[in-house]
Amino acid sequence: MAVEAVQWDTATGIGEALVWDDALIRRYDLSGPRYTSYPTAVEFQSGFGDEDMVQAALRSRQKGGPLSLYTHLPFCAHLCYYCACNKVITKRYDRAMPYVERLLREAELQAPLFGPDRTVTQLHWGGGTPTFLPRDAMRHLMQGYAERFRLADDDQRDFSIEIDPREVADDTLSTLRELGFNRISLGVQDVNPQVQKAVNRIQPRAMTEAVLDEARRLGFGSINLDLIYGLPYQTPESFAETLDSVIELSPDRLSVFSYAHLPERFYPQTRIANDTLPTPAQKLTILHNTIRRLLEAGYEYIGMDHFAKPDDSLAVAQREGRLHRNFQGYTTHAECDLVSLGVSAIGQTDDAYFQNNHDLPAWEEAIDNGQLAITRGVNLSWDDQIRRWVIGELICHFGLDRDRFQQQWALDFDHYFADELKRLQPMMRDGLVADTGTSVLVLPAGRLLIRAICQLFDRYRKEGASQRFSRII
Repeated sequence: MAVEAVQWDTATGIGEALVWDDALIRRYDLSGPRYTSYPTAVEFQSGFGDEDMVQAALRSRQKGGPLSLYTHLPFCAHLCYYCACNKVITKRYDRAMPYVERLLREAELQAPLFGPDRTVTQLHWGGGTPTFLPRDAMRHLMQGYAERFRLADDDQRDFSIEIDPREVADDTLSTLRELGFNRISLGVQDVNPQVQKAVNRIQPRAMTEAVLDEARRLGFGSINLDLIYGLPYQTPESFAETLDSVIELSPDRLSVFSYAHLPERFYPQTRIANDTLPTPAQKLTILHNTIRRLLEAGYEYIGMDHFAKPDDSLAVAQREGRLHRNFQGYTTHAECDLVSLGVSAIGQTDDAYFQNNHDLPAWEEAIDNGQLAITRGVNLSWDDQIRRWVIGELICHFGLDRDRFQQQWALDFDHYFADELKRLQPMMRDGLVADTGTSVLVLPAGRLLIRAICQLFDRYRKEGASQRFSRII
């Protein structure tokens, strides 16, 4: 059964609706990458080391342009059982300052490589729980960054932080505004008390609402809330109630992620009993109802689990063809190379990805020895860069324009992707994709299955995605 959810339009004219088709979802809901990078992280090579990263950074410096600065802060005071992030569970807040000092030593190593005169227009603290840092540690870290990088101080900067409302003191948000942050993302996941207890994240709605209200009072913009569907004891009815609460809170953006239960890979998930999870059919119903409800409430579907109000910068960027995707998700800063600091952090340039050691003691040892902590990465071939551009167009704008491709790469699209166009034929027959002659367009029924469409242009997935990836829906 195909159901048209609600009107949706873009300035480029790529379709007018989002369609849920049960038969197509069953056919194409396999495993596949989320394409926060291309090549994906599973293609990163252990032979890529510090010197490779240095050369990539120097090439980036020669190119110039603005930078994005990401910091991974791994500490959490509480263990959420669903979490698959790289984290350190501890109540010892005195661990924060030594970690900050090492971050600044790492920044001292990286800033000259990328060029300290380049403006950092985007900055993000992720985790872990960034608000685990005491206020003096936050101030020290940001001051140290300002001494090593040129941090933007105008209205165009995009300085964001992930916030756990349970780790917000009376002066946390005012401190963040003082330090230049202007956007926040709040972890919510679900407001149902039974679900919260099952995942060890007790967070009353009033707590989230208080943080949201204070953030608005202080002038934070593009406030995002994170939800997760597929958690224990969730039902279509219970998640509908969560959605009603969240819509009343009226965030600017919403991220609605699918929970992947992989206890064999992520030990905390062993505390979640399989028989408490919603069935695959219930999970699909939850997603279907969520999409319909959010679109009815006036949110636009950006893609890949993300929704935004029509006047939010993400929705505006998508309509104007400026949307981009990287390791932080969707972003409006396509022009920025990514400098990443902290354990397991991933950096990016035009032609390379590189990741720090995932092990905290090993990362600390490298920094203490005055060394970079890169343990893997990949130099992008010319073909990788072409396919990254194509996948980015699909995942951000739901279409590929042949003239734009030729202007960007001086290549004939049909010749370069002759095999891919043949393999797209079944999707065209199924109504996921259309070829107008000038463009390949993702149709309304294909938007939810965009990961499956992107895989056809992924050279590393020619034989299908491996089980290292989550299911598409």
